[in-house]
Amino acid sequence: MRFEIMRLDDIDGTAVDSTVVDAASVNRIVQQAASIGQRIYIRPAETSAR
Repeated sequence: MRFEIMRLDDIDGTAVDSTVVDAASVNRIVQQAASIGQRIYIRPAETSAR
């Protein structure tokens, strides 16, 4: 499964940038964000129809 992780603006909470990662990378990214106090939003990535 893949997830979209959006970095949020500290002032108004709008998405500044986003990246799509595999499930194995989510924990590492969450730990990094927590260590620096960064706000993030995580949701399942949209899948494209094949």
